[in-house]
Amino acid sequence: MSNLPVIIGFGGINPAGRSSFHHAYRRLILDKLSPSEAQQTLLGLATLTGELSLHNGFFQDKSGAEVSLQQLDSHLKPWLLNNTLIRKIHPDWFDIDHITFNRPAKLYADADSQHFTLNKRQLPNTIPSNWTITDQGQGTVAIEVKNGLDAIIPDFKTSSVRSAGQLPTGFKPGSLYQSRNHPRSLQMTVYSASDAISSMGISWEQIRDLLPPDQVAVYAGNSIGQLDDYGFGGLLKSPSVGKRTTSKQMPLGYGQMPADFVNAYLLGNLGSTGTSLGACATFLYNLRSGVDDIRSGRRKLVVVGASDTPITPEVIEGFRAMGALAEAKDLIALDGKLQLTDEDLRQTSRPFANNCGFTMGESSQFVVLCDDSLALELGAQIFGAVPDVFVNADGHKKSISAPGVGNYITLGKSAALIQSMLGEQSLRQRSYVQAHGTSTPQNRITESHVINQTAAAFGIDNWIVSALKCYIGHSQGSAGGDQLSLSLGTWQYGYIPGISTMDAIADDVHRSHLRFEQQHIEVGSEGMDSVLLNSKGFGGNNASAAILAPHIATQMLERKHGKKAMTEYYHRREEVRQTAAEYDQEAINGQTRPTYLFGHNVLEGDQLGISAKQISIPGYSKPVSLEIDNPFKDMC
Repeated sequence: MSNLPVIIGFGGINPAGRSSFHHAYRRLILDKLSPSEAQQTLLGLATLTGELSLHNGFFQDKSGAEVSLQQLDSHLKPWLLNNTLIRKIHPDWFDIDHITFNRPAKLYADADSQHFTLNKRQLPNTIPSNWTITDQGQGTVAIEVKNGLDAIIPDFKTSSVRSAGQLPTGFKPGSLYQSRNHPRSLQMTVYSASDAISSMGISWEQIRDLLPPDQVAVYAGNSIGQLDDYGFGGLLKSPSVGKRTTSKQMPLGYGQMPADFVNAYLLGNLGSTGTSLGACATFLYNLRSGVDDIRSGRRKLVVVGASDTPITPEVIEGFRAMGALAEAKDLIALDGKLQLTDEDLRQTSRPFANNCGFTMGESSQFVVLCDDSLALELGAQIFGAVPDVFVNADGHKKSISAPGVGNYITLGKSAALIQSMLGEQSLRQRSYVQAHGTSTPQNRITESHVINQTAAAFGIDNWIVSALKCYIGHSQGSAGGDQLSLSLGTWQYGYIPGISTMDAIADDVHRSHLRFEQQHIEVGSEGMDSVLLNSKGFGGNNASAAILAPHIATQMLERKHGKKAMTEYYHRREEVRQTAAEYDQEAINGQTRPTYLFGHNVLEGDQLGISAKQISIPGYSKPVSLEIDNPFKDMC
């Protein structure tokens, strides 16, 4: 009997805000929420960004003035809306009008030679052959240069890429714990994984007491690594700007470091760990690892995530040089305008519409998966289930960036699985697709063909296609995590977010069997049985995931475990829900802090109890079993 991987917690941070309890999703459909839900969403954003803080039971703004909840709309709503989602790149990230761009030059003087003095400590290790050096004493030297002086002249340029999907302005994850020299993506990892784990409403200590240490796994990473100054970016940049390389930049730059941080500083995980890199499909690659572990019975609980922070001048310039990003000149030409306003810069990502390139985004997303039996035992809230994730390559390719045929296989398998599990009518009438939807001319043609052909093959008419990058941009390896966390909101609030930046579908989009909408589509909390997440990455990395609705997951569990077991489960769930709701309210009020256990409960080998049958570990109720069955009995 198979184990069903169910989602019992999720959290994170992206340009729409905090993911847990659907807050980021609610930012997308703010106009569809009840007044009280909209108020709580705005309040959560206000405390997240530091615009409001709670003092003695009252909320105050930065000036210390009291702000009532009734004043949120007039006092802060416009600012919060303008400082979330895609927008003009804020100076907190970098100055788009003043980007360092040093120029090499050769300097000549009117005379045959040039003369200058220099501190001895500033002399290059290798003296140019056209230099003559005379020691002047007191730590200085006189230098004569013939035939010109090679130099680097400091210069600056204006970025042609003007917008990005940035985290809410003012949110600084590193200020919430002792972040030291952590790169931004690892700061976001600590926040997001903590958010996901806290969202369960179940303490980690309780889980640890139930499971042997090797029954937990963490699979997380990113597609780019840590490329700001505290990671690989600083490692490469430091020598060119005269700075020293630190001992932290090398290890903290690795792409698997999000998993390592969760293992070492949040959970103390002794089970499996790893990172699967799949370019922009990275999150779904790691989700597949978690699903495989739980279905096979190798693990009982898995934390899956990704954290990418590519909004740096260097990364943006790299993608711009490929012609992949929406540049100002191309947007101006596309829209027939003389210049771009701030509002125009909020509309740069246009999946399946007339577009000219994608918009960069940043995000960190984590989910907690566990097997169905453990979920019932814990009384965990079930937000959905992941029966499988399919990964296929493209075969022979024209280029690394060119799409291939692998995505037809992954999406076709996902649709076939849903049909096999839930039936033709469910697939045809109660499923939809979260498209990769990058907002490039190539993607709108190729991905729409993949989805349209799949729909035709399975007899689907008007298959709803959503594309969330229109709101938050393309967060690279975290994109699949954005798709998953934001899709879960549909089963709570009943709306599939529309492609809001799309004035009209582009003429070259394949859509004979598809439905694209600019407005949010009301389907009801149980109107959709499943959603298919689709990711495509450079290099021929394709992944599609089948996600089941919570009402479908609970129906399946009742068939497996029986009504009595489910009744007992629902009773246990009430207490868990209450604990989770308390965490959510504390987070809304700005009173929570991420878990960060640096140097906590560090163990040495001589503290373990080791026998031929098991290893006992201090702090864990259950030992690690060494009674391993021979899987090759027929061969031994």
